[in-house]
Amino acid sequence: MSEKEEISYSEAIQKASASITRFPLIPIRGVPLMSCIAQNWDPIWAFRPDPSDLLIATYPKAGTTWTQEIVDLLIHNGDAEACKRAPTPVRSPFLEIHSPPPIPSGLDLLKTMDPPRVIKTHLPFQLVPPGFWENKCKAIYVARNAKDNLVSYYHFDCMNKTQPEPGPWDGYIHKFMRGELSWGSWYDHVKGYWVEREKRNILYLFYEDMKENPRREVERIMRYLDMSVSDEVISKIVELTSFKNMKENPMANYSCVPAPVFDHSVSPFMRKGEVGDWKNHFTPEQSKMFDEDYEKQMKDANIPFRTLI
Repeated sequence: MSEKEEISYSEAIQKASASITRFPLIPIRGVPLMSCIAQNWDPIWAFRPDPSDLLIATYPKAGTTWTQEIVDLLIHNGDAEACKRAPTPVRSPFLEIHSPPPIPSGLDLLKTMDPPRVIKTHLPFQLVPPGFWENKCKAIYVARNAKDNLVSYYHFDCMNKTQPEPGPWDGYIHKFMRGELSWGSWYDHVKGYWVEREKRNILYLFYEDMKENPRREVERIMRYLDMSVSDEVISKIVELTSFKNMKENPMANYSCVPAPVFDHSVSPFMRKGEVGDWKNHFTPEQSKMFDEDYEKQMKDANIPFRTLI
């Protein structure tokens, strides 16, 4: 993508920012989605990917941008400059997103790209367009422990002026537990992809594993994609995708999105990226209540989440 096209994406967001609003949630097959997505659902569901396309799926704030950057660097053999050709949402379009014109939708961006494409989604498994599975596309799913995911999503909803007003922290915990946030229930989300991972050849990763040993997880992604890069390139990718470096990378930190849409003064898009930050937010009473509800909602799932590393 040329520099002119790259600038035009940021300019499009700037021009549309005056009409940005906190979109209400509308359920699609029981899953609450922002109205801008729900009202454009038919073409999203009908999307037909190329078999060579790669899907990166996560619940919001579970390591999506991190994984997108790792994949882009693997594809470009660790070439940092090649991966600064455009902001993340242009290099790896957000499948279901729809925004006010002139911001291109995810589908609009995908139409301008030749396969193989790297496609991002937050859709739960049951809402992923069936073409991905019919065409046997590869998919990477990243899951983050519920408490840290909740904290990160709360701060994101405070700064993201397109999603419903988060309200106070204590109330947000209950919304999370009830699945009343954009893209629905975290519990259903992580379980849906877990159950289907072997049948659909989904690479299921954990955010905590990526923090604990990023090199090991980058190598797992590389092998899954049937790629081979040198140990030196792997080391370079690990360094380039460290939280510190990504937070300072304007092509990855969403600084291209202006304050009327993402208010970075409220909370940066890349805030802490830590495992265990939930302990700075949950009171002992909130933690106990959450843990009891978690046990009920996850009793039938044997997913090895860790809240500390």
